[in-house]
Formats: sequence, structure tokens, C-alpha cells
Amino acid sequence: MSTSFRTHTCGELRSEHVGERVTLAGWVHRRRDHGHLAFFDLRDRHGITQVVTNADDAPDAHAAAEPARNEWVIQVSGVVRARPDGTTNAELDTGAIEVAVDGFEVLNPSKVPPFYINEEQPGLDESLRLKHRYLDLRRPPMQQRMLMRSKLASAIRRSLEDEGFVEIETPTLIRSTPEGARDFVVPSRLRPGEFYALPQSPQQLKQLLMVAGYDRYFQLAHAYRDEDLRGDRQPEHTQVDIEMSFVTEEDVISTVERVVTRVAKEVVPERPILHEPFPRLSYADAMSRYGSDKPDIRFGMELTEISDAVREVDFRVFSEPIAAGGAVYAITAPGCGDYSRKQLDELIDLAKRHGAKGLVHLAVQADGALHGPAAKFLEGHEAGLLAATGASAGDLVLVVADADRHAAAEALGHVRLEMGDRLGLRQPGVLGYVWVHNFPMFTWDKDGQRWDATHNPFSAPVPEDVDRMESDPGSVRAQQYDLALNGWEAGGGSVRIHQRPLLEKAFALMGHTVDGMRDEFGALLDALEYGAPPHGGIAIGLDRWAALYAEVDNIREVMAFPKTQSGTDLMMDAPSPIAPKQLEELRLRVVEDD
Repeated sequence: MSTSFRTHTCGELRSEHVGERVTLAGWVHRRRDHGHLAFFDLRDRHGITQVVTNADDAPDAHAAAEPARNEWVIQVSGVVRARPDGTTNAELDTGAIEVAVDGFEVLNPSKVPPFYINEEQPGLDESLRLKHRYLDLRRPPMQQRMLMRSKLASAIRRSLEDEGFVEIETPTLIRSTPEGARDFVVPSRLRPGEFYALPQSPQQLKQLLMVAGYDRYFQLAHAYRDEDLRGDRQPEHTQVDIEMSFVTEEDVISTVERVVTRVAKEVVPERPILHEPFPRLSYADAMSRYGSDKPDIRFGMELTEISDAVREVDFRVFSEPIAAGGAVYAITAPGCGDYSRKQLDELIDLAKRHGAKGLVHLAVQADGALHGPAAKFLEGHEAGLLAATGASAGDLVLVVADADRHAAAEALGHVRLEMGDRLGLRQPGVLGYVWVHNFPMFTWDKDGQRWDATHNPFSAPVPEDVDRMESDPGSVRAQQYDLALNGWEAGGGSVRIHQRPLLEKAFALMGHTVDGMRDEFGALLDALEYGAPPHGGIAIGLDRWAALYAEVDNIREVMAFPKTQSGTDLMMDAPSPIAPKQLEELRLRVVEDD
């Protein structure tokens, strides 16, 4: 990558370059002085090369190098030579050579950075990193993650293009429509009092592209959601948006699985895929076996419903939920029967934080007896419980009961993940992909007294469930599918409703009036009357994808300029007030809090 400032990058030189005259430019990564010799590790995003100044051989270069310190930008010229015996560095690709410098120029000095660039600092304040993100991005671990993300994006594009997809950009100034989260809105200067919205996803636009005849579309789309943040959420994110025409759910899943498999083997070939093809679970099975609709399948310890085994037990914690139509779920933690009171209290608190009313714990003794506060209620029923859970001596059985089957499973699912971490079962490095499908199409909104779409309002019902949409909406399954990876939802999609009458029926169930439908979804509803083909797609979060490949638990670690947990940009100091003149042009005023 030769330029006017360099003949080679700092990661390029090898033994075959010995004897060549080169020019390098980069940042001082580390400096070591040995009297008449000064050693510099010179860094750019491609790697590190050791360069040496010698006061005897090149006094002018040595003198010019004297003030240079870490993070100064320098340019050096010299001859490549082999490192002396015993001084090679096997950890560097350039570790067999060094450059004997006879020309040294400081291109730009640097202030002392607020944190080390050349070494890790455990516990480094993230706010400090985000305030000086341009320095944080210089650090080799961050550069490696950003380069991996770039490689991931390139591999995705190539894989989709080879599958016949075309990349089409959609606008980021659109109409506000209900998508499940609050919109970010943009005032229009030319249409005072009216607003654009930034898209939460290109959902309607990609469906309109199917009506337009572009039967395989994709883009790496920017999307925006004004919602509470967490480790896998940001106010703006990038999603791999995919849509296909003349397809069934099977067509979409099989195509996406081919793409995802190919991308994994290209970008992270050292990480094995646990199962090929990816397992498929119904939503009901995922919840009953793992307590999650994004299950981590890298380890077992699956939930077991033990309602029948404890049905006759005189213990209100079990009997009342069962009588109310609920369930009792258990997991078995092998070898944990000797857990301390403190360890058990931690698990109880975890279960309660995730909605459980409590967590029953039973340690299995050598003779098959049970030990724990609830053990006395299970006398005479030990054999049935042990048979149902598969527990044996030394194991710990953890139980959650609730009148809401879903709530019981979900709470225990979080305990399962915690135990997977504690026991080291979650197999770092392994890619545990799994499809979850046949989601409920609707959920009942008690506050609004109406049905809501479980995912988005455009998902098509399973054909055999269509006749029950009005008589029993809660039993209708959607042609909705999620791709989960290692306990994260990597992406979600569905086969869409492509006929206007059926979409209007779904909207009506969700409380939309005819006028409301036309107002919010008019373009799509009209388009469905002009030969809309059957179609479906998926959106995969690029930031989450990159985070999972980088084995970090926060997507900020794979985004160049993320926001904080409160949605602020510490580097650019945003959001910020705007000038009174701008407010006047937009015919807006700021209402102060009382």
C-alpha cells in the first residue's frame, strides 16, 4: 500500500525484504532506549514493525528521534535487516526483521493520552474511552474488532450477491409509523409543523420493493429506535435487511442459513458451528426446554416440566399454580448439591429479578433423600421427582412454579444460563445457531384491551390457523422465525401478508380503524392491490453479529462511535441545544420543565 509517505505498511515486511530500502509511517507504539541505540515499535492498523536508530551509524536520525514518544506520528527511512539471533519476536508477523533507520521525521507530536494505547487497562472507565473514542479506536484490540466487522460486512455482501440478491438503498427520512418503539423525528423546515421519522426498520419499503419486482433485495440498513438501552441495543444500529419474493418460510430459512454458514466459515473459520444444519425449535418447545425464545443450545441442563411428578404433593407453592393451569419446571445442576447458603441466595435473587415468586432448591443426598427447606413436603415423592429430573446423588434440583407457564419457564431459563456460566458449560468459541419459529401471532394487551402483534403487524399467519384469527386470535401462529446464536437473538423475520383483505383483518384485530390504516399504512395497503407477490424476509443485527463473533457482550465494542447507556455521544457532546434561529426557522420552541 505505497503512498507518498510510505513504501510499505507496518505489517508488511518479512525476511524476503531484507536488504531493501523502505519508508514507513505510523504511530510510536513503544520506545526503548539503550544509550546510543533507540528501538521504536512503529504501528499502523496493519501491524507493528521494529525500527532502530543508531547514534554511531546515523547520528542525525538518532538526534531527530530523541524527542519522539508514544503516539507521536513519525516517518522513517532505512534498510530492512534480519534481527540478531535470539531477538526475533514470534508474536509479530514482522518479528524476524527490523529497519535500520537513517532518516527520521516527526510528522506530528502527541500529547500524553488519557489512557494507554499500547496495553490493556482492566477496569478502564468507558466514559473516558467514549470521550476520546478516536484514541480508543487506535488500540489494537479495538482495531482488530473493527477490521473483523469490515470483513464480516464484505463477506455478507459477497454471499448475498452470489445468492442473486441486489443491494438497494432506502431513505432515512420517512413517515412515522407504529413499529414497536418510539420514533426519532425530524422537523421539516419547508412543511412547518410536520415531521419526518427516522426508520426503525425499512419494513414497508422492502415489501414495496417486492411489489416492484426486485425479487431478492438486501442492504446494510441504518435503523433508529428511541428506546431504553442495554448491552445489545443502541439508538442507531445497522441491520442486514433481506427480502425475497415467491418464497415460503422454508425458502427463506434455507437461503439465510446458507449465507450465515458461509459467512461464519470465511470470517471466523477457527470457530466451529455446533450443528449443521441448524436445529429448529417451535416457540413452544424453546420456552418449555430452555425458558427462552433465543436459547443458548451450547449446553444441556434443559428445563423439565415436573407438574405430574409433584401433582399430589401437599405444598401450596406447587399445588396452587398447577390448579390454576400453570406449571412446575425444574433443572438439574450436576455436582452442585453442596452449594452454600450464599450461593443459593444469589440464585433465588436472580430468579426473583426475572419474575419468579421464589426458587425451590433441593440437594440430592447419597441415599436419594432430598435436602432443603421444601424437602419435608416431598417425603414419599422423592423417587418420582428424581426420575422426572434425572438427578442423582450430589446434584442440585432448582424449581420454579407459577400459574403463568411462560413466566415460570422464563425465570428458570435465566437461572439455567447462570448455572451454565458457573459450571463453564457455555463453550466459548463454539457457534450454537438455532432457528425458533411458529411464534404466537398475537399477544393480549391488558392495558389497551386489544391484541398486539408479537413481532410486527405484517407477519402472515400459518395457513391452517387463518380461520381462527377472529374467533381465537391467541391460538394463531405466525410464519415468524428468529435466528438465535449463543443466547442472543441474531435476527428475526417472517413471511409477510401479501393480500390486502387479510392485512386489514390483522390490523383490525390490533385496534386500527379503517381511516387509521389508510393514514399509517396507505402506501403498502394500496400496493398490495397491484399484483403483490408472496414474499418474506429477515433482518439480522450486524452489530450483534459482530459482537458475537468478537466474543464481547456489548455491541459498543464493535461500533466505531456508539452512544452511552443514556443515549449521549460524549465525544461530539450530543444531543445538544440548537440555536434560536434554527428553532425559529423550524417554527419550534423548547418547553422548559416546571
